[in-house]
Amino acid sequence: MLVSAEKMLKEAVAGKYAVGHFNINNLEWTKAILLTAQENNSPVILGVSEGAGKYMCGYKTVTAMVTAMLEELNITIPVALHLDHGSYEGAKKALEAGFSSIMFDGSHYNIEENIEKTKEIVALCHSKGVSVEAEVGAIGGEEDGVIGSGEIADPNECRKIADLGIDMLAAGIGNIHGKYPANWAGLSFETLAKIKELVGDMPIVLHGGTGIPEEMIKKAISLGVAKINVNTECQLAFADATRKYVEAGKDLEGKGFDPRKLLAPGTEGIKAIVKEKMEIFGSINKA
Repeated sequence: MLVSAEKMLKEAVAGKYAVGHFNINNLEWTKAILLTAQENNSPVILGVSEGAGKYMCGYKTVTAMVTAMLEELNITIPVALHLDHGSYEGAKKALEAGFSSIMFDGSHYNIEENIEKTKEIVALCHSKGVSVEAEVGAIGGEEDGVIGSGEIADPNECRKIADLGIDMLAAGIGNIHGKYPANWAGLSFETLAKIKELVGDMPIVLHGGTGIPEEMIKKAISLGVAKINVNTECQLAFADATRKYVEAGKDLEGKGFDPRKLLAPGTEGIKAIVKEKMEIFGSINKA
């Protein structure tokens, strides 16, 4: 059964660890993440971008696939199905489709409009027991056509959004989506500390978890980050393992072309990344 992310993130804040949000793109991604979370007794958040949702034939299809997998794989750890960087309309559609957690990304609006729309999404989601993530200060890089330059959020604006009753806050602190460039300045811990001071025990979300050094991740967790998003690293591991399988000619041996065999190394690659991240985040045996 899918659950809201509220309880798992409150427990993460109290326990000084973070819950991994891993984006899913298809059945293999979902299966790999769920099995790894179960094997490591870790709570987990399955993230779905609007583009990935469309690719997987819509939010209803995604919800049906995930809920069926929970039953068929005997998954007992807490699992939230979360819309990642949802638009105003996308948030409503994912909520109707049965998602248990919603991110409304109003960071590209001015703060007044962001507040107005976030307030409405919070009321809709909380009436159904669904958790809400909101964002202040665009996250750098590109995700599904949404481009951010790695902005630093205004701590006072963070306080205004946090006061709307959201369950978790995504704030730009210099993090970016995708691969980090060589000249990346790093995370602004000064900004994170100021935000934490103003929002109290509100779980803070760190987007763009791929490529951030382990010591920075751990420092961010110590300053209140309780949810860390990982996507690109799983994609790179999947692509690398699949490439090696084909380059080694494995697809030409026997029935090596069978997609169940062709995609197996990539699926194992995802599992390895997810476990590694859960170890760094400190969420193992926290379910």
